[in-house]
Amino acid sequence: MAARPAPLYRRVLGWLLTYLALISLAVFGVGNNVHEHAEHAAWRALLNSELDSILAHSARDPQYRWQDSDTLSLFRLDQPGTPASVRDLHPGLHDGVPIGERQAAVMVRQTQTMGRVALALDISDFEALEQFATRWVLLAGLVMVIVTVVMARLGMQRVVRPLSLLARDIAALKPGAPSQHIQVDARGSAELHTIANALNDYLARNEQFVERERVFISTASHELRTPVAVITGAAELALEQPGLPERARQQMLRVQRTAADVEELIELLLVLARDPARLAARAERVALDQLLPQIIEDHRHLLGDKDLTVALHAAPVDIVAPLAVVQAAIGNLLRNAIENSGRGAIQLDLSSAGVLTLRDPGHGMSPEEIAAIHARMARGLRNEHGGIGLELVARLCEHLGWTLRFDPVQPRGTRATLDVSASGVPFSG
Repeated sequence: MAARPAPLYRRVLGWLLTYLALISLAVFGVGNNVHEHAEHAAWRALLNSELDSILAHSARDPQYRWQDSDTLSLFRLDQPGTPASVRDLHPGLHDGVPIGERQAAVMVRQTQTMGRVALALDISDFEALEQFATRWVLLAGLVMVIVTVVMARLGMQRVVRPLSLLARDIAALKPGAPSQHIQVDARGSAELHTIANALNDYLARNEQFVERERVFISTASHELRTPVAVITGAAELALEQPGLPERARQQMLRVQRTAADVEELIELLLVLARDPARLAARAERVALDQLLPQIIEDHRHLLGDKDLTVALHAAPVDIVAPLAVVQAAIGNLLRNAIENSGRGAIQLDLSSAGVLTLRDPGHGMSPEEIAAIHARMARGLRNEHGGIGLELVARLCEHLGWTLRFDPVQPRGTRATLDVSASGVPFSG
């Protein structure tokens, strides 16, 4: 199972936190480097100035003696008493040299009159102040990062929330429902309003298209009823004629059955052209266990000369649904089983829970073929070799909340399962 992608605001916060951390490290590093160079320059200038002054006084007055202060100390490195940490220093500036328990900046110089001398400046108090300032700078930087992340999180949530509400409203859209509209939160950005307006425009155009399709199907179906009624009437009249040759009678019976099938197809198209609410209004109480033998008898002519039988085992079940829809759905499944079977028995089982299982002894379908049927029904596509029966049944099941699935059985054959209990209609038995 694929991992769920991280929310947009978390990604933005992650990048922002990374950016702030890098910027803070860069600023702190550059600032510390500049501070060290400036500090060394200050120590060098101060110690060189003091050392030049001492050497100048010594050159003018051979009796001049330097007196150490609280912060400055002069050492002659070739005389005893010089601290070990200072004695071996090379000429130049040295920072952080320990002298006793203190830290010092030491300038070492080779002179002609006094030999190697070192002037030490006590910087312990300055170092303590520098460490104090560094800790506060780091703390301030950390507080700045935390405050920035918290404010960014709150801001991103305010920005993303209208998008989440928009996604929720889109998910709540119902296919085929009229007058649907997407409303953007007042805090939404201009881009969200643009998306919502485009979606609302699409919903309006799609509703017009669906209505035109429904009107066309309804009109065409009503128009087709007249010629079918004429064909049916003519076949009935021909069958009543005395002395009709047997061959002609068989053809008239075939015409009559075909006209009945076309009329059933027209009825299905009319059902699908109606709104689900209007379809539900046509529901009536149907004794499904008593209706199944009638459906089987209506389709017995399809057996022809096949070595094929139809067996039924039905528990008493009453459902509330449009009678024409129930007849059409089960009839199409039975027709499909008969057309795809050559010999054996077609078994229909109706459970008390309202689940009809129809098993045929045909050659069976592979998992790939069954998956293709499910995908075709889900997309509303038509199989040019199988007619539109299964697609119509799938559409009817979608209208009424029923479920339909196909499974291969061993050693051969296919099992169709029609569950009419998912619509929540009451059952009794």
